[in-house]
Amino acid sequence: MIHDGKENFGGYLEDFVPGDIYKHWPGKTVTEADNHLFSLITMNSSPLHIDEAYMAKHQHGQILVVGPLVISLLVGMSVRDTSGKAIANLEYEKITHDAPVFQGDTIYGESEILETRESRSRPDRGIVYMESRAFNQDGIKVVTLRRRFLVPKRP
Repeated sequence: MIHDGKENFGGYLEDFVPGDIYKHWPGKTVTEADNHLFSLITMNSSPLHIDEAYMAKHQHGQILVVGPLVISLLVGMSVRDTSGKAIANLEYEKITHDAPVFQGDTIYGESEILETRESRSRPDRGIVYMESRAFNQDGIKVVTLRRRFLVPKRP
């Protein structure tokens, strides 16, 4: 038998149970190159993210990783376990930066299913509502976000 990995990529509506927590692995160590490239391709030229000399005199004393990069890492690492079969992402909400992230930090994530429901207009799909949390290598929570995505029901 050949297994191509598609069946285990994400889940169907019936697979998600409120209260379940998915631990996303592996983590990702954020490099200086990651941070600078993300900052520059998104046109975020704040010295907080790209200027070591400026940040040496700042309260943090070092460059901060640009927040949307951490958000993107968290969402990305959740896809295999949760939204890999998604038809669409519907909403992101309640995004909080809980602690700073620095170059060299390793980000890990987890997602908790908060609610599921069938689509009101399409009987072959439903909506999953979950909260995802990112932690650094020391277990400090650095980002929290909630999102809704549309997934198919089992065929």
